Amino acid sequence: MLGFIFKRALYGLLVLFGVVTVVFFIFNIKPGDPARMLSDQRANEQTLEAIRKDLGLDRPILQRYLLYLNDIAPLSYNQLKDSESARYLDEDKYTVLAVIPLGSNALVLKLPYLRRSYQSQRKVTDIIKGAFPATFLLATVAMGAAIIIGLILGIFAALGKGGAFDRSILVVSVLGMAGPSFFMAVIIAWLGGYVWFEQVSIPLIPFYCVALGFVFFYLKKQYRGRSKEFKMKDPEPKSAIAFSFNWFGIGVLYWMFAGAVNWYFKGSVLPFVDHYAYLPGTGLNMFGSMTDVDPFYGEHYELKNLILPAITLGIRPLAIIVQLTRSSLLEVMGQDHIRTARAKGLSESRIIIGHALKNSLNPVVTAVSGWFASLLAGAVFVEYVFDWKGLGLEVFNSLEKEDLPVVMGAVLVIAAIFVVVNIIVDIIYAWLDPRVRMH
Repeated sequence: MLGFIFKRALYGLLVLFGVVTVVFFIFNIKPGDPARMLSDQRANEQTLEAIRKDLGLDRPILQRYLLYLNDIAPLSYNQLKDSESARYLDEDKYTVLAVIPLGSNALVLKLPYLRRSYQSQRKVTDIIKGAFPATFLLATVAMGAAIIIGLILGIFAALGKGGAFDRSILVVSVLGMAGPSFFMAVIIAWLGGYVWFEQVSIPLIPFYCVALGFVFFYLKKQYRGRSKEFKMKDPEPKSAIAFSFNWFGIGVLYWMFAGAVNWYFKGSVLPFVDHYAYLPGTGLNMFGSMTDVDPFYGEHYELKNLILPAITLGIRPLAIIVQLTRSSLLEVMGQDHIRTARAKGLSESRIIIGHALKNSLNPVVTAVSGWFASLLAGAVFVEYVFDWKGLGLEVFNSLEKEDLPVVMGAVLVIAAIFVVVNIIVDIIYAWLDPRVRMH
């Protein structure tokens, strides 16, 4: 197992090295002069040269690349005496943990140094430290809700394969995967924070139809028991819930059709369209971050602002988890060891929880790992729409201002999270299925 973990960690370091290389050259060969952006437009060439020297932009790109690797590496090679050297160990820049002197140079164990922001001159690490917790909380809540709800819905969809609930869940899952996050963010912010802010109106026609479906179900069941001819022609009715669920769909269609007819004829041509139940609204804001400042009580947490962006971020992973859980569980339930467990007389719940579910979680765990890291990267648009002050919003603002060190630092942090999460998932995967360690 230790050899397996070492190999995965080595692959992760190689991936990080590739990401660092690609990110550095992409952002450093782009057109534009940061020195001119930071200075007044009327600045003379001497001033621009001084700024370029201070930022290290006066050196060849290959040398800048090697210096950047030296800065972000936890173990670096620095100059101790020459303060003019680009490798000088400036303790105002570096957070030093240990120093091994080698004459005028030294091997230095330190935290990665991601440079300073062009705009604010703050350390990029400090900027990321301030913004990352809000993004991590948002992604964790969104992913946690998607895992719990997705597993439950996927299990029930698999157990009721081919039923009304299963078909409905598949349709909703497809719609969830089809909606881009930036589009869903605008729609959910508008519905949850504006349309349904004070009051929610729910049409009652679908629920009338559900009640009618229950009545027809029991009448049909009783008539079937009394009539042998009916019993031969008609198959066994579904459960009351599944039967009534179909009637709910009929009610929704009727409400949409009747509403269109009444609107066209400017009157109440078809009945029951204007029957609504009025429920309290969401009370949620379209915009807002994790903390707010009250003029009387100072800074306080506003965790309700987390709900709408978390729903937006969680829709797509929820859809993926539902489908993976359903398909994987159906595959496992058809295998020989499940048939053997049934032959031994084990209860269905014990078979599902103790045997089938664990063996069907491998693809779900893999998907969850990738999606969790993706949520950290994909939160840029969602945070911008909801004005959630996290790493995504910081990256967006930095891109607007061409503050490249902040963008590069954020990309590297997210890449590191991708690598670490994938290593952890590989270990969990190997624990769930020991055969993985053999390959």
